[in-house]
Amino acid sequence: MNRAMLPGSLKLCVFVACLSPLLWLVYAAVQGDLGPDPAEVIIAVSGEWTLRLLGLTLLMSPLRQWLGRPWPIRIRRMLGLFTFFYACLHLLTFAHFFLGWSPAILWEELIERPYITVGFVGWLLMLPLAITSTRGWQRRLGRSWRRLHQLVYPAAVLGCIHLLWQVRSDATEAVVYCAIFALLLGWRARAFLPTQKV
Repeated sequence: MNRAMLPGSLKLCVFVACLSPLLWLVYAAVQGDLGPDPAEVIIAVSGEWTLRLLGLTLLMSPLRQWLGRPWPIRIRRMLGLFTFFYACLHLLTFAHFFLGWSPAILWEELIERPYITVGFVGWLLMLPLAITSTRGWQRRLGRSWRRLHQLVYPAAVLGCIHLLWQVRSDATEAVVYCAIFALLLGWRARAFLPTQKV
């Protein structure tokens, strides 16, 4: 890949690709193509893209190592922010159409539906990551920044549980997501294992 294309062209392509699910939702809403329950479609699409982009974000570190190129790390922040954006869209759609912004109903849902609880906790874990994603915060936090951003790992686990626990019939898709995240997190777990000297 031409390194001169990386700063602009690659990031622009990634930005457009990450924005395309939202553009499709807006277009489908304007055309009236979201079906009889648009809120369900928005929740489903935003939830799926939250997990997909989170998986891509986690993939960037091993991809850099496998390719020996720095460009995956250069787009990781953008992927992470779009992950949080779709997670927010997922949460806000649920809060607006299903909760009516009622704290009492939210509390009731958190108690009665564990998959909502783990999903909400996963969003809370991603919140400080999005806030501190800038280089300024990285400089201010120093070494603590890297430790803080390890919250992405439990957030990924909770995202998989959130998906798996709400499956009503066919769990194939949820199992595939869980397997992919298990591989990605397993790759990172090697860093915490003691190295054996021969």
